[in-house]
Amino acid sequence: MSIINGLDENLPVTHHHDVYPAISPEPLFAAQTYRGKVVLITGASRGIGAETATAYARAGASVAVVARWKGTLDESAAAIRSAVSEAQVLAVPADVRDAKAVHDAVQATLSRFGQIDIVIANAGTATKLSGTLDSKDPDDWWNTFEVNIRGVYNTFRASVMPLKTSKGYFIAISSVGAQLRVPGASDYCISKHAVNRLVEYIAIEHPSIKTFSLHPGEIYTQLQKDTRDVDDRSVKYDSPLLPAATMLYLTSGRVDWLNGRYLSANWDLEVIEKEMKEIIVTKGGLVNKLCIPF
Repeated sequence: MSIINGLDENLPVTHHHDVYPAISPEPLFAAQTYRGKVVLITGASRGIGAETATAYARAGASVAVVARWKGTLDESAAAIRSAVSEAQVLAVPADVRDAKAVHDAVQATLSRFGQIDIVIANAGTATKLSGTLDSKDPDDWWNTFEVNIRGVYNTFRASVMPLKTSKGYFIAISSVGAQLRVPGASDYCISKHAVNRLVEYIAIEHPSIKTFSLHPGEIYTQLQKDTRDVDDRSVKYDSPLLPAATMLYLTSGRVDWLNGRYLSANWDLEVIEKEMKEIIVTKGGLVNKLCIPF
């Protein structure tokens, strides 16, 4: 028996590890579907955030990229402009733990572009995958919550009014860890579980804003390298374009019925729509709840 609890808390659908036809972003790129839209992404200096910002820019959106370190953030913005020559990109350094800094980043975006239609709270962190929760440094352990929960809250709070105006979208990057109990990863799993509940509250209290918590798949990021002692490059990881394409799909208006729910980028969204929509809606599925199997 695995020492990781929750591995069976998944949907019985096809699991993808790269972009699949139903969510292919190519038609959106060709049609410039997001032209006239403004997207703000935190944690956008590298990895999933940078890949997602580039995808939205390729689809015609103006993008504001936010991260702590100006140097890497400027490199990310330059890479987006290199990939999309006409891209409108604003780089705003900010630490998501700082409510005023996030507020200022949102205001800078509004000043530059006049609106915000989509916000993706992607910034996240974790401690090393080791030890028990009582053996971890308490400040390091709590810092994970400062970034993963307070950072998402700060990002939503700062952007709620422009998103209500645009009737826009808010996506919080969660994790399959939200459904797991992994020894050595208490700070990460608990904080991501809380992210899912936060998204449920956004949906309840601000119904004009469509919101999702998204597991992006198993992507080989700097966070993976920083928190694991082994060299994981031998593992078959998912394509970073998978979560980016999934987010383009989620914010296209085609699956707004999934508002307020947890999703995995690995799940086949077309199959979910065709075969599971009725039971998910009627039973209130894909949200945190007490479930007693008997």
